[in-house]
Amino acid sequence: MADQNVPPRRPRDDRGWDGRQHHGADGYGDPSASAPYGYDTPHPYQGGYPAQADPREQYGDGYAHAGHPAPAPRGPQWVGPEGLGRPAPTRPAGTGLPTLDDDDESGRKVGRRKAMVALGGTAAVVAGGAALAMTPQLRGLFGDEAVAGDATGSTVTDGTAARPSGQQPSTVRTYTEQNESYMGSRAGEALKKNAPTSGRTLSGPAAAAAATQVTVKTVLAKDPILHLARRATFGPTPAVIADIKRQGIDAWIRAQLAPEKIEPSKAELKLTELPTLKLDTQQLRAQRDQLNDQGAQPEREMVDATIARQIWSNRQLFEVMVDFWNDFLHVAADFDGGEVYRNSFDQDVVRKHALGSYPEMLVAANKHPALLIYLNQKDSRKDAINENLARENLELYSVGVDGGYEEQDVRQAAMLQTGRGVDRDGKYVFKPEQHYVGKVKILGFSHANNSADPKKADAAIDAYITYIALHPSTAKYVAQSLATRFVSDTPPKSLVDRLAKTYTTNKGMIKPVLMALFCSSEFWAGVGQKVRRPMEYLVATYRVLGVSPEASPKHNNGDNKRTPYARGLRQIHDKLRELGHSPMGQPTPDGYPDVYVAWTSAGTMVNGWNEAGEIIAGYRTTFTYTAPEKLVAKPPATAGAYVDALSQRLVGQKLSAREKNLILGVAGVPATAKVDATFNGAITAVARAILASPQHHLR
Repeated sequence: MADQNVPPRRPRDDRGWDGRQHHGADGYGDPSASAPYGYDTPHPYQGGYPAQADPREQYGDGYAHAGHPAPAPRGPQWVGPEGLGRPAPTRPAGTGLPTLDDDDESGRKVGRRKAMVALGGTAAVVAGGAALAMTPQLRGLFGDEAVAGDATGSTVTDGTAARPSGQQPSTVRTYTEQNESYMGSRAGEALKKNAPTSGRTLSGPAAAAAATQVTVKTVLAKDPILHLARRATFGPTPAVIADIKRQGIDAWIRAQLAPEKIEPSKAELKLTELPTLKLDTQQLRAQRDQLNDQGAQPEREMVDATIARQIWSNRQLFEVMVDFWNDFLHVAADFDGGEVYRNSFDQDVVRKHALGSYPEMLVAANKHPALLIYLNQKDSRKDAINENLARENLELYSVGVDGGYEEQDVRQAAMLQTGRGVDRDGKYVFKPEQHYVGKVKILGFSHANNSADPKKADAAIDAYITYIALHPSTAKYVAQSLATRFVSDTPPKSLVDRLAKTYTTNKGMIKPVLMALFCSSEFWAGVGQKVRRPMEYLVATYRVLGVSPEASPKHNNGDNKRTPYARGLRQIHDKLRELGHSPMGQPTPDGYPDVYVAWTSAGTMVNGWNEAGEIIAGYRTTFTYTAPEKLVAKPPATAGAYVDALSQRLVGQKLSAREKNLILGVAGVPATAKVDATFNGAITAVARAILASPQHHLR
């Protein structure tokens, strides 16, 4: 069964990631003790940002090989993960996808929990791949004088046979992209059989919804409004359902695609209570010591704000797309420099372009200090080239690992991108003295790259980034990722091809691609074919239970300098870190996987159910909770009818007779028993059981 699967150990997992990792939860609860800045318990990095380590030891990319004779005396020197001139670790033998079909393992007990996990699993462990070791060091160095070269010639310009020149990435790695790497199991094969196979585009989303029949197996009600709310938001609420019914499907989608016209919610206005959120990069740098003394963590407050928007913003489709891009064009929140630069990356790159142009987003990302530091581009120069960003631009951020590029393309891209860095004031700068000058040819893009003018040299890099962002393989990769997010873990090729064509026709603009997706029959046929990941499950639970961002009247903030709202958001953040899935929490640049078999863990599922119980009971007073006996306006007088009404309120449909009887068993009463609004004292347990159902786990 799926819950017995473990995430495959992919080749990226052996790449020796040595960056900043997830930390334990910071006291998830509401202790009364205060801290200088009001953090409930000390954070490992509270009280001082880590010293800037050698970034070349943080992230290395490429491949390790056996030793080779000394190279020719001229050519760029490639920086490995252990730093310049140090050997790189070798890859372990036998790296690849393990066999996940362990259903026949003896001693396994099959019970209700196992069945629940199989239907709605949300795993605790993220198989975050770290970088493969980069190549062994190369000896040749450029002289101090800039000399134009030719990276396109038959001679290996980095001066060594150790690099796999011309070798296809698919011959080095055993997967095409992260989501697919998880599907090589019996559970993955089962999912492939239970997904829409083909479809067509109709005149509009409402027309597509009306013309599409749901034929795939699912426990969810075949209600197009509920389906849209599950996929285009972080979870249906009575208000969202009412809005879609009032406006109509087409008008609601159009409104969501214009988030700038949607008024901010009360919770978004309260984000002013996160003091570092309003500080720009220069202010964060200038106030670094003061913030250190206070124990402030700007990168974590940015994540806190993201969680708040996911729960309470009315710009739900926009927030879903922000989360999508944070996985696709991923920069972890926790990296050395994240406390200064990650909030700006969130605002100026991801949020600015989330519903705009992906080529513009990728160009902006490649000039942002956060990405330049995260992938060590600021330390790449013509005499010591680091290929991290060049590789990930191709493998993760554009064409994909099977997009047609070769190792020679990675090397030439790395050479072209030299010169980009961060100045002493923390701003992007192009340093022409560090830029490789000479002809390059990368995946069909060619450029003389022979100008000493920094503006022209910088523009050449922009032209290359735009080229790969509009490459046909990128169109397919973005289309595949969007279809995986919105339709199913194994989206039909027919849809991916149409979305890729729309992406190309519209030069990488995202709104037309999303509209084409919502106009497709595949989208409307995909009911029940996506499982909520841990973060999505928890956020959807907060949304459906009507939690309010104001503090409960019972809350006593004591002398804590942080507001109840700020503390409550941090508590949710810590719980998500505990579950292994928090916004921008993946430490490696591949982002989180978005397929069911990557998130199958009974422990995480039970943890989520327990948290749902905590929310229902309203134990944490930093927020205001709807009393469980008030979730249904006029509770029926018999247990069976009450379960029907409560399930309709929480998951939008009645449960099956078997599921209903299981929930009645939790309360210990028959369907005909007379109950009051508190379900004779069992309302919290009954509501929690409904939120543990497959209907709430599925999106």
